Amino acid sequence: MEFSEAKKRIAFLRSELEYNSKLYYELDAPVIEDTEYDAMLKELTALENEFPSLLSEDSPTQHVGGAANSQFKKVTHALKMESLQNAFSKEDISAFTSRVREAVPNAEFVVEQKIDGLSVLLEYKNGRLVRGSTRGDGITGEDITENIMTIKSIPHRIDSGVELLEARGEVFMPKEVFLRIVEEQQANGETPFKNPRNAAAGSLRQKNASVTAERELDIFVFNLERSSNTFSTHSETLDFLKAQGFHVSPMYTVCKTDDEIMAQIELIGESRAGLSHDIDGAVVKLNSLSERRVLGSTNKFPRWAIAFKYPPETKETTLLDIEVGVGRTGVLTPTAVFEPVQLAGTTVSRAVLHNQDFIDEMDIRIGDTVSVRKAGDIIPEIIRAANHKEGSVTFKLPHDCPSCGEPVVRLSDEVALRCVNPECPEQKRRNIIHFASKGAMNIDGLGPATIDQLIDNGFVDGISDLFSLTKEKLLTLDKVK
Repeated sequence: MEFSEAKKRIAFLRSELEYNSKLYYELDAPVIEDTEYDAMLKELTALENEFPSLLSEDSPTQHVGGAANSQFKKVTHALKMESLQNAFSKEDISAFTSRVREAVPNAEFVVEQKIDGLSVLLEYKNGRLVRGSTRGDGITGEDITENIMTIKSIPHRIDSGVELLEARGEVFMPKEVFLRIVEEQQANGETPFKNPRNAAAGSLRQKNASVTAERELDIFVFNLERSSNTFSTHSETLDFLKAQGFHVSPMYTVCKTDDEIMAQIELIGESRAGLSHDIDGAVVKLNSLSERRVLGSTNKFPRWAIAFKYPPETKETTLLDIEVGVGRTGVLTPTAVFEPVQLAGTTVSRAVLHNQDFIDEMDIRIGDTVSVRKAGDIIPEIIRAANHKEGSVTFKLPHDCPSCGEPVVRLSDEVALRCVNPECPEQKRRNIIHFASKGAMNIDGLGPATIDQLIDNGFVDGISDLFSLTKEKLLTLDKVK
């Protein structure tokens, strides 16, 4: 990649990562999956390594999480609450352990579940819980003590002989509780929580602690950040915390070799479906606390720990239909519609099929059983037709545009079919939506639903019509005040 291209790509990735980090950490309303965020962060890291002159201190690769919410009192952490570097393969784990063993030849590691929740810090003085706070950006978090006090599994008092203790944990919503609350929300006509992680985060950051109490949150404590007591190993601290009444990270195991580490990672992965809580990986940590201090940290990650992320799930489902949409450039895009399946914590029922060549090569037919996954860029995709059912129907893209009815063409250098009618209604609609979107003019309040109303009422036919809209016209639209 040329320097100028890298500069543009880095700027784009930083913008997307900052935007999605704010949605995830501050607003508890993510719009992309963790793996999509991880993929963008990995690409940005690689580009910054390749073009070091483009690295800046404010890059998402150099800091953690999001800012503290202004509705809560801010807390400055005594020690930085770091995030973890990700691993996706056995080779990544081996590279990590090799780096650690260069400094610690006989290193022991602890492997434990990576709980999918909200990271918090619990502070005790003379055995009494005095404060609970969120991670925030790793340096400054939010004081959520009142809400923390409502979580029954967090002890309000521990051994009074412990003068100082700071423990880090992950607050989560048990799956059973999540399903019950979602059912209640749907029955009441409310927008249901997207997944247990968002439910836990939204519940813990309530201004009304009684709402938090009703949500039946739980916690697993996974690290002793500071203590007036002294310990030699991480596993000793977990045993101590457990004895003090904390729920500690389950399934933690001390390992010596890479084979032992991978075996435990696989065991945790195989147990995921049967767990009462969500996990989004496994964590591998150096056991020796003194050697951790020797290894230290980068600007963002500890050098003594890494998070293994499991590969995307694959599910089989029935292909019900293939719908054809028209993009803003006129390209006809087929989209698979299938029986809904749960993948990576969300329900999916659609996947883009790209073009006719893709459909033909995959031999995908309506009525087939197909295998679906979320991979790489996190867009749901059909990876194969698992089997052809009797009566399944082959699919061909139409010869005419489904929006305007004009004949479509296939240009000599393209695999896609394209509508070349400049008056195509769907192309016009898509162009207006794109013009108003965050990636273009970023017009607040002018989303697809509002644009559809403007078109249906005859107020807008093209982009230029947006500039002649009047207040009177806008006030006739639904949900416009």
